[in-house]
Amino acid sequence: MEEFQSQIDAFAEQVEQELRDGVLSFPTVFDLSLRIKKLADNPDSSLADIANAVKAEPVLAAKVIRMANTLSMNPYRGEISSLKDAITRVGLSTLRCLAFAVAAEQLARDHRSRQMRLVATGLWMHAIDVASWAFAFARERDRPNPDGAMLAGLMLDIGQFYLLARAARYPALEGDMPRFAEVVALWDEPVRTAVLEAFDLPETIIDACTADPTAHTEWPPETMSDLIVLATLAAEAPNPFDTLLGIKRRPEMLAASLGDLDREAFQALIDTARDTRHELIAAACD
Repeated sequence: MEEFQSQIDAFAEQVEQELRDGVLSFPTVFDLSLRIKKLADNPDSSLADIANAVKAEPVLAAKVIRMANTLSMNPYRGEISSLKDAITRVGLSTLRCLAFAVAAEQLARDHRSRQMRLVATGLWMHAIDVASWAFAFARERDRPNPDGAMLAGLMLDIGQFYLLARAARYPALEGDMPRFAEVVALWDEPVRTAVLEAFDLPETIIDACTADPTAHTEWPPETMSDLIVLATLAAEAPNPFDTLLGIKRRPEMLAASLGDLDREAFQALIDTARDTRHELIAAACD
C-alpha cells in the first residue's frame, strides 16, 4: 500500500508537470498516426506518399483495404486490392481514424501487466464502439462529415489512453485499480483537452469530445456534439474505468438527454444504423 501511494503521487505529479509545461510525451505507437495526419493535412503530399507511410504498418494497411471493401464504403462490391485505391475509397479522414485506432490497439497490447492490458483493451473496444455508432448515426441522419464524427468518437477517450500509457512506468498502480481509476477520472478532462490541442484537431471535434454527456440533447441531432453524446449512450462496450468506479449511468443519461418520445426515435435510429456500425467494428477489429 505504501508503494502504491508513493507511485500514485509520483504519477500525478508527472501528469501535472507535463500539463503545466505543455509538453506531452506521446507513446511511440502514436508516431505513425501523427505522421499520417501530417501527410494527410499537407496539400503537397501525394497519394503515393501517404500509401508508403501506411505500408509501414501492415495492420493498418490491411484494415484500410478491409474497410474499403465494406458495403457502406463500396456498395457496388467491386473488389479493391490496391492500397492506393483503398485510401481513395475510404478517404483521408477515415484513414486518420483508422491510424489512431491501430495505435490505440497497439497501446492496449503493449502493457506488460495483465490487469492494465485488460483495461486498455476494454478502453479500445469502447472507443471503437462509440466511433462506429457516431459514424453510423451521422450517415443515417445525413449529417455532414460522418468521418469527423467517427474521429471525435475515437478521440473521446484519448486522455484515458494517454494516462494508461504513462502509467506503464508505475507498476504498483495495478495493485489498486479502483483508486487508479479515480486518478484517471480526475485527470481525464485536462489531459484529453491538451492531447486534442496537440493533435491540432478542428474545433468541432474538440467541442464534441468535451460536450457534457448529461446535458439535454436536441432531437433530431444536428451538431457533432449531439451525435457523440448519442453514440456514447448507444455504445454496448462499457468504459472499463466507469466499471471500476461502479458507474452505471446509461438509463439516467438517457432520461436526462432525451424525453420519452425522443427515446423512441433514438431506438429507431439505433435499429437502422446497427448494420453500418457492425461493418465498421468488424473492419477495425479483425
